[in-house]
Amino acid sequence: MRGAGRSARAKRTLDVVVGSCLTVICAPIMALVAGYILVTSGRPVIFRQTRVGQNGRLFTMLKFRTMVPDAESMRAGLCDERATSGVQSASFKMQSDPRICRGGGLLRRWSLDELPQLINVVGGSMSLVGPRPHTVEDFAEYREGTYERLDVPPGLTGPWRVGGRCELSGDEAPELDLDYVRHGSIIVDVSLLLRTMKAVVSGRGAM
Repeated sequence: MRGAGRSARAKRTLDVVVGSCLTVICAPIMALVAGYILVTSGRPVIFRQTRVGQNGRLFTMLKFRTMVPDAESMRAGLCDERATSGVQSASFKMQSDPRICRGGGLLRRWSLDELPQLINVVGGSMSLVGPRPHTVEDFAEYREGTYERLDVPPGLTGPWRVGGRCELSGDEAPELDLDYVRHGSIIVDVSLLLRTMKAVVSGRGAM
């Protein structure tokens, strides 16, 4: 237990130090992205969504808005379409999403839409590395055996990102998360952060 406590403290230290540095470094980029969204798509610039975090606690995750303002109201119809097509997964993603606004696909490809989550990381609701935080609706679809992924803070990046992001099947992503929860360490976190840089540059699995 003491070892686990030290590991958690080291992970939190990494989050605060690296997260704060990245926030400062990326501030000019975030300002440009915010300006672009404001000019091409209007307000709001930031999209706020309730996600399920560590130990099932709810928090507000921040992203740059890449969809039309009423995207959430359109979700129910798209969920029905996904169900009709036979897709089942605890993560709502679809190819050629009609809700994506002008330039949104490019922001997603280079993961620029996720830069505001650095604020979540520094604030403590997220970690730099961890399982992907799901929405309340997706959390309701969890199968038995996958709740263990809530034992650690959700991550800005993680094995799901370097493993292919949206290219992963509904069964592969949870398994990657669970393996990280069981075997993660600071060394693993640093390795995943470095691998994330390569995944972002390649745009692999982005949607």
